[in-house]
Amino acid sequence: MKIFEYGDGTAENILLQPVDDHDLALIENEIRLIHADTGKDFRLTAFLVDDWNRDLSPWKAPAVFGKEAFGDGACGTLKEMIKYCDDGSRNDSVRRNYYIGGYSLAGLFALWAACQSDRFCGAAAASPSVWFPGFTGYMKEHKIQSKSVYLSLGDREERTRNAVMSAVGDRIRETYEILQKQKVSCTLEWNEGNHFRDSDGRTAKAFSWVMTHP
Repeated sequence: MKIFEYGDGTAENILLQPVDDHDLALIENEIRLIHADTGKDFRLTAFLVDDWNRDLSPWKAPAVFGKEAFGDGACGTLKEMIKYCDDGSRNDSVRRNYYIGGYSLAGLFALWAACQSDRFCGAAAASPSVWFPGFTGYMKEHKIQSKSVYLSLGDREERTRNAVMSAVGDRIRETYEILQKQKVSCTLEWNEGNHFRDSDGRTAKAFSWVMTHP
């Protein structure tokens, strides 16, 4: 897993984001949008995952499109990312705020990671793949440990012929209800378009919200 770091290395706000090649190509615009929205200094650490379906999936699941099934590599990915949340390894006394987030399956991973660890102040889940089999049931049993959670979805994402993925609208509403019952500070924003529209802009909005809603 290759690591790319952007921004101020001494900033109090640290953003952690799993990415693929498409995300990485748009990352500088995403960073610009976050700066414009928040006015805050931050460092963004992007983790280029080797296998999207394997490395971001919390457990195995059958393929929903094509032939590529989902693995159970999320634990290993989170273990590597947590290494970048160690204030004690730095030569200053600044207490840093860590935020985890991402788009699509990386957004689902962010929600799952926030159930595993209390290290993250916020989870920024832009168009997360909450259609993932068994995930909302998991969230009912495992409380989010982040103080704030941002959820979003494109208003056309549930209009798909894929039987599994078409449930994403119902699942995102259910996820929002679960978080409200758990007394987590959260919001659900609906964006225009399908899943493939404006991923960098949507991710920027997600990080900006959790950074400004502690």
